[in-house]
Amino acid sequence: MKHITCIDDLRTLHQRRVPKAFFDYCDRGSYAEETLRANREDMQAIKFRQRVLVDVSRRDTSTMILGESSTMPLILAPVGLLGMQYGDGEIHACRAAQAAGIPFTQSTMSICSIEDIAANVEKPFWFQLYVMKDRGFIKELIQRAMAAKCSALVLTVDLQVIGQRHQDIKNGMTVPPEWSLSKLIDFATKPAWVSGVLQGKRRTFGNLAGHLKVSDDITSLSTWINSQFDTSLNWNDIEWIRSIWPGKLILKGILDVEDAELAAKTGAQALVVSNHGGRQLDGAPSSIEALPEIVDAVGSQMEIMFDGGVRSGQDVMRALALGAKSCMIGRAYAHGLGAGGQAGVAKAIDIIQKELLTTMGLCGVNRIDEIDDHIIAV
Repeated sequence: MKHITCIDDLRTLHQRRVPKAFFDYCDRGSYAEETLRANREDMQAIKFRQRVLVDVSRRDTSTMILGESSTMPLILAPVGLLGMQYGDGEIHACRAAQAAGIPFTQSTMSICSIEDIAANVEKPFWFQLYVMKDRGFIKELIQRAMAAKCSALVLTVDLQVIGQRHQDIKNGMTVPPEWSLSKLIDFATKPAWVSGVLQGKRRTFGNLAGHLKVSDDITSLSTWINSQFDTSLNWNDIEWIRSIWPGKLILKGILDVEDAELAAKTGAQALVVSNHGGRQLDGAPSSIEALPEIVDAVGSQMEIMFDGGVRSGQDVMRALALGAKSCMIGRAYAHGLGAGGQAGVAKAIDIIQKELLTTMGLCGVNRIDEIDDHIIAV
């Protein structure tokens, strides 16, 4: 990791070390990938004011996230299938986040189960929930998160209908992998990945397997999952979730001001401005384009988090300047995980923190709460 300088370097290693189907699952977006590209292009179009001869000797990235101290305004977002990027990937990512002093969010569609992670880390983590038609199972899943002492529930609200990801279809991406000659050849060139995944606790969806009325084989699980995303999910369902979950609630996937105003009425403590990393509605605006108007509308009523296109400390600075209180990263740390397990995730976090510190210094800023739109060049 000594010669890794940026998240793109981790991405290159990730692509080299992990089979194509799983790398593409992490890296690519839906349909023509217009929104995926917009997330990066719109972010990079935001320029900073360079300030000089300011005392920046006291720079500090620490902040508060949902009332808890964090070493920086960064959260590891929920990413499905981390255990297929690296054996026991969710555990390794959570350990790296906790060592760095920032939150980790486990995906419903993870390989390791809630209990697997809780038994192998020292502190509480966040749990992300997809609401499915089987509400009895969802209630049980929330209760399992409570039993594991998860400190926040992240309700993803933008996956009632699944955007098609062309590359997953072309790659025949399944969990666990279904075998073909091309996949056998691909796997044969990545022995370290094969060994790590085979030694991992699981090779299927840990939160689902063993808890359904179907067998745990891949065909039964896939059929159940595809039939379970609930197109009837609506704002009234949040009240039902809040009747079960007693802790902090975050709504992830808000991209429209009207939806943000409705979110503020639910009693949730925070929302995440997000377009699911360009993996859902292709042709939607970038997350950074949507952020300022949402901050203006509800930023005084709930904590605003940001997700979408964050690949550097400069990107964190841009989102904070436009009103976000913290940022989630998904692909950035998944690239680190695929590149080098826990050490790779730690490297991704370290890269972003150092970039943020440098950018703060060159913009004449010492503290996170000093970052606002005055640092943006107009």
